[in-house]
Amino acid sequence: MTPTTETTATIAAVSTPPGEGAIALVRLSGPQAIAVADRIFRGKQKASEAATHLQQLGEIVAGERVLDQVMLSVHRAPSSYTGEDVVEISCHGGVLVTARVWEACLHAGARAARPGEFTERAFLHGKMDLTQAEAVIDLIRAQTDLALRSAAEQLEGRLGEKITRLREDLISLLAHLEAYIDFPDEDIEPDVGTDFLARLDQIRAQIDALLATADQGRIFREGVRVVIYGATNAGKSSLLNRLLGFPRAIVSEMPGTTRDTIEETVNLRGIALRLTDTAGFRSTTSDAIEEEGIARTERSLSQADLVLHVVDASAPEPARVENPPADGATIVLLNKSDLLEHEDWKDSKALRISCVTETGLAGLEEAILAKVSEHRWDVPSAVAINLRHRDCLRRALAASDEARQALQQNLAPELVAVDLRGTLQAVGEVVGHTDTEQILDTLFATFCIGK
Repeated sequence: MTPTTETTATIAAVSTPPGEGAIALVRLSGPQAIAVADRIFRGKQKASEAATHLQQLGEIVAGERVLDQVMLSVHRAPSSYTGEDVVEISCHGGVLVTARVWEACLHAGARAARPGEFTERAFLHGKMDLTQAEAVIDLIRAQTDLALRSAAEQLEGRLGEKITRLREDLISLLAHLEAYIDFPDEDIEPDVGTDFLARLDQIRAQIDALLATADQGRIFREGVRVVIYGATNAGKSSLLNRLLGFPRAIVSEMPGTTRDTIEETVNLRGIALRLTDTAGFRSTTSDAIEEEGIARTERSLSQADLVLHVVDASAPEPARVENPPADGATIVLLNKSDLLEHEDWKDSKALRISCVTETGLAGLEEAILAKVSEHRWDVPSAVAINLRHRDCLRRALAASDEARQALQQNLAPELVAVDLRGTLQAVGEVVGHTDTEQILDTLFATFCIGK
């Protein structure tokens, strides 16, 4: 990206969450960061005279008025988070005092940072690739140990390394083909036969392997989508409340109490479960709102990783049992086991639970963990792509398929080269080795200000 006034300005932001705390961090980055600090900091040494990466005690002042006593550290380029001169001011964590310190930075010549702008500058200065930049926000948002480990491995550059090797293989393949095209008189071997196809197929296999991690990446970042499903009054909302440990959903003996989907996240032994309570199914309803609730239930089921199918064990088995889609894993639960079980369920192998007495809930947790293990949702991968990566790699795979087809049809090598360039372009977008202006704003806007 070509440097602009926006990307070379000195920026400032409060990098800690809003609210009261013991300490808050105000961060400066840019060519004038140290000069700005000199204008507002009073200590034994000026900021410009301080050794890099060492803290010193001093005061932030506005004119002659002392705003706060702080610890200040200077991180000189290029050995800083952003690759620019960075100044970090640790002040007291009150809302007002933090705002005053930040405002002093702005009055001294900095401008307010946009969300994610510090990490964007780290990318622009080559401190990380795009996959590592995305791992920063994944690390911040991680709700489980597995998500944390996955984000940490991506931040180390594991995915970036794989993409870099993939790009190198593509560049090598494309370079040989283009040399053959551009210099026909140089007696370059036209490596476009069986060997060329084999090399191309190896690249396609690498892309396929990365695409296969998309679901695992989604589960690490968002959690396993668990939909609680069943007929009206089967006890779905009671089950949600028991799994959460607090009364999130309204429970009533009146059928059809839940009209909309209710979603909450719970951490089950390190696995994030996105629990969705749904409107109950029944054969007929004249209520338009309930009909919409049932439609939303169907949409939730279509996206579920795991379905908890709740059935009333005290009632007879209906003539037609509504079954959830077979795409995802399903656990059938016979609820209300504290009541007399109807003889229709005598031979059922479903898990028996009671949301009133909590009977069977420990067994349910074990059953959920077994399904998680069966589908390998709990296995942390060194590489787990996100939706943006998946889009790029799908386009890369499509372009490589076109190249393969062109080769098999004995089309001109120039056409094969065009498809391979498309593959290289799409793969490069994953780590930012291409024209990235169009995706940077969208990517870094998801960050918090000060990061």
